[in-house]
Amino acid sequence: MLAPAAEAGKSRASFLTPLLTDRRIAAGLFLGVGSGMAFPLIYATQSVWLTRAGVPIETIGWLFGLTFPYKLKFLWAPFLDRYDPPLIGAWLGRRRGWILLAQLGVAAGLAGIAFGDPANWLGWTIAFSLALGVAGATQDITVDGWRIAVVSKAELPLMSSWAEIGWRLGTLVAGAGALIVAGEHGWKVAYLVMAGMMLPSMIAAWLAPEPKSDKDKLREPLNLVATIWAPIKDLLDRLGPLGIPILLMIAGFRMSGYVSTAMANPLFVTLHYSDVDIATVVKVYGFWLALGATFLGGWMIPRIGLMPTLLFGTVFGSAAHLALAYLALYGDHNDGAYWTFVMAVGIEAFAYAFASIVLITYMSTLTSDEHAASQFALMTSLVALPGNLLAMTSGVAVKALGFAGFFVGTSLIGIPVALLCAWIWWRQSRQPRAVT
Repeated sequence: MLAPAAEAGKSRASFLTPLLTDRRIAAGLFLGVGSGMAFPLIYATQSVWLTRAGVPIETIGWLFGLTFPYKLKFLWAPFLDRYDPPLIGAWLGRRRGWILLAQLGVAAGLAGIAFGDPANWLGWTIAFSLALGVAGATQDITVDGWRIAVVSKAELPLMSSWAEIGWRLGTLVAGAGALIVAGEHGWKVAYLVMAGMMLPSMIAAWLAPEPKSDKDKLREPLNLVATIWAPIKDLLDRLGPLGIPILLMIAGFRMSGYVSTAMANPLFVTLHYSDVDIATVVKVYGFWLALGATFLGGWMIPRIGLMPTLLFGTVFGSAAHLALAYLALYGDHNDGAYWTFVMAVGIEAFAYAFASIVLITYMSTLTSDEHAASQFALMTSLVALPGNLLAMTSGVAVKALGFAGFFVGTSLIGIPVALLCAWIWWRQSRQPRAVT
């Protein structure tokens, strides 16, 4: 029998070995990096640039709508599942062809933003940010579709783990990396560097194997409505009577997080924290806390159950915004409150990541094999759409309530969602076969 240290070493080796020996896993890691980079650079990181450029806080709040393509990606996800991309589809295959086209679009969008000047020509920044949103959302759809299709069900947890690690590395690069470069060399250089950082993901798409299930599969053409409706109908049929309540819970689960995130960086800038401070604490420190929260969520689910963990996640994720309300009142850097900043950011980052990974796990259990990519895109769009719409008014809310009142309000959004989650849990305990 192996000693505990030897068993731990064997476990680490079994986790790391596929990264070095299986090009599917290695490709999944680097594709995850590219997938994680686009979204923060559309708004979250860019909101620091906009704030320093003197764009009014109400306008910055409305510009959260630039991430809107991520909320509508379910509309074109079924077509990416079903049809080959033009020109390169016959060469690279359906999945990899769409991935590479989306990655080129992300790099072009980042380069376009780099040559903008939001202080004097905000329209340019908005146009290229919107283009980046469309390309980034398409990249997410295609990478998720490839990740699900390229491995067997038994291998999917390992692939998902490495893809998630890659995604978090991508958000770190797009967050801390971009802010540090911007602090030293300006925002034009930062966005051009981020465009160049897409190259490893493009190489991964080039070298990744095309899923065998897609190589020889000829799918019958469907009309526009049928292509979009097929995965939705399948999902609703399988969820049964609880379908609408479950989808409502999914729609509201991260609403408070989206609204809070829209004003987090403007709060930090208002409290006189530098770009380097924000990069170090929010992005680097927050990155490690997010990994810890991910592992905690994975540990809790099999031990206490998915629904109890989901309920805890929505309560914890919403209540954590009170830490930002406290920061708004007592966290000014000029008053020597740096460690208050660190603590508040840490609590919020850990809670946000925990709630997110639990929700991702829950949504993954609801998808069918045939429509996995489309249904996952549908549910992630459903998660993001209500929060995005509400977040667009966040600047107006801050103007009326102040930052402290705003973050107290975002924490209260989680109450009805938690009650709905508890009700669904109760119903499922009485009718365990309602969801398959």
